[in-house]
Amino acid sequence: MTLPDDLRQTPLTAFNIAYGGKMVPFAGYEMPVQFPDGVLKEHLHCRAAAGLFDVSHMGQVILRPKSGRLEDAALALERLVPVDVLGLKPGRQRYGLFTAQDGGILDDLMIANRGDHLFLVVNAACKAEDIAHLRAHLGDECDIEELTDRALIALQGPQAEAVLSTLAPEVADMRFMEVADVVLLGSPAIVARAGYTGEDGYEISFPADRAVALAEAFLADVRVRLVGLGARDSLRLESGLCLYGHDIDTVTTPAQGAIEWAIQKVRRGGGARAGGFPGADIILAELEAGASRRRVGLRPEGRAPIREGAVLFTDETGGDPVGRVTSGGFGPSINAPVAMGYVPANLSATDTALFAEVRGKRHPVFVSSLPFITQRYKRS
Repeated sequence: MTLPDDLRQTPLTAFNIAYGGKMVPFAGYEMPVQFPDGVLKEHLHCRAAAGLFDVSHMGQVILRPKSGRLEDAALALERLVPVDVLGLKPGRQRYGLFTAQDGGILDDLMIANRGDHLFLVVNAACKAEDIAHLRAHLGDECDIEELTDRALIALQGPQAEAVLSTLAPEVADMRFMEVADVVLLGSPAIVARAGYTGEDGYEISFPADRAVALAEAFLADVRVRLVGLGARDSLRLESGLCLYGHDIDTVTTPAQGAIEWAIQKVRRGGGARAGGFPGADIILAELEAGASRRRVGLRPEGRAPIREGAVLFTDETGGDPVGRVTSGGFGPSINAPVAMGYVPANLSATDTALFAEVRGKRHPVFVSSLPFITQRYKRS
């Protein structure tokens, strides 16, 4: 496969190629979709031991209050996200959403309280727009800096703690969604106990010029294997996690996307800081009354995967479409196909029978609760 010449590279691109990564275009970057083990083995190894992911294409952004008071940066950011940023304690992070005036989602992101500043991680495809959005709306109150000299490495799986502890024993004491400064191989790292797989693990922001050394140190451990975008996608799908631009987007509201849990009580109607973010009237009304459509899990009957774009019907023949699949594939951990999609709210109950049309033929699917696997985050 010949790749476009204008693709950007991460600090680990040459490393990925050297280890046999099959490189593809993704969000403007040259990224590994898989390694010689293949997607299936990579997926199952991450569930059983520890997978190493290059996620350096993601945007890393510092939001520093010009006043020197973190609460000023927190309140400023709350004008763009329906999230309790002010109540976020030092050393903690939470999931957030940039919302639009019509209630749609501009991007999803992670927000960490770093004591004297906020640290954001945003999606690669949206990061230029996100940073412009931040500067346009918060530039008077905050210094906004994109960290372009750092890699981002994810270490995910039930053995991730044991592996990372060989370099920094203190990470074993961290809990899900905690963020800490850690020294790895003599270099400063920002380590978050979080990830996109449903497994326990870490995301590590690390100096770009030291990223290969860290990746090599991880791979020297027999419990670690490289994992590409293919298995990253199947892992997050099994865990019921949204992929921006597919399962959530600018025409999806938080309630429709079944991610209203990301909006804390203090930002909802009657809360101490209710509203005040783009699209608040629409978003808060849907939280109260419910949305007209809903993201749901889907379990196809049989072994054949149902892919993104398949149209959903209530009948095996005839009738109008009622929904669409937004993510779909085979779930190696459960040895069965899995999917997510949108259906009218009155068809969103678990076990509702539907039909997905693939190449002119309709296949039975059933609405399922999410996630499809048991998430194994270390919460206590």
